[in-house]
Amino acid sequence: MRLTTKGRFAVTAMVDLALRQNRGPVTLAAISERQHISLSYLEQLFGKLRRASLVSSVRGPGGGYNLAQPTHQVTVADIVAAVDEPLDATQCAGKENCHDDKRCMTHDLWATLNEKMHEYLSSVTLADLVAHQSGKPVAVIKDFRSEKEKVAA
Repeated sequence: MRLTTKGRFAVTAMVDLALRQNRGPVTLAAISERQHISLSYLEQLFGKLRRASLVSSVRGPGGGYNLAQPTHQVTVADIVAAVDEPLDATQCAGKENCHDDKRCMTHDLWATLNEKMHEYLSSVTLADLVAHQSGKPVAVIKDFRSEKEKVAA
């Protein structure tokens, strides 16, 4: 899996926005300062998030960004897809030409990993991440420990 900085920063910025939007529009400068993400980078990301209808902008004094949808309707997969971040563990982008223009021996392994990543990221909402930041237990953020490890904890 290759989730680059673009996807990670977009998710981080959206969580920051969701945590603070109840006080009015949130500026990118404030997110930039809190999260240590370049302002120009955030501007690029938020342009894509706006085009995907995940955020809306408010112009003028006191302006900034708001979420365009309720947090329980926005998934991590939505955010990552909005910033054009491919989630692909295959070498061939799913074209099955990974080994001398033929399907490689491990293609199904990586294709299944892609499906599982998308399934998981589609199951985690912005509301889940906000609740997690607020210290509330979140059932959707899955615990991947074995049953034995859970009992021992």
